Amino acid sequence: MTKPFEFLQEVRAETSKVTWPSRRETLLTTVMVLAMVVAAMAFFFAVDQGLRLFVGLVLGVGRQ
Repeated sequence: MTKPFEFLQEVRAETSKVTWPSRRETLLTTVMVLAMVVAAMAFFFAVDQGLRLFVGLVLGVGRQ
């Protein structure tokens, strides 16, 4: 078991080895994630509405 001070030194040494993304890379990946979320939302909304329509037709729900 290491001492707390040694542990913090090791953490600082490991953190300095990390390649941090640039501001531009972070912005681009954030935009890409948001675009994929919107695409997934649209896809699942369309599938849900299609299934709702199909089940409504099969069960005769909503006819008057």
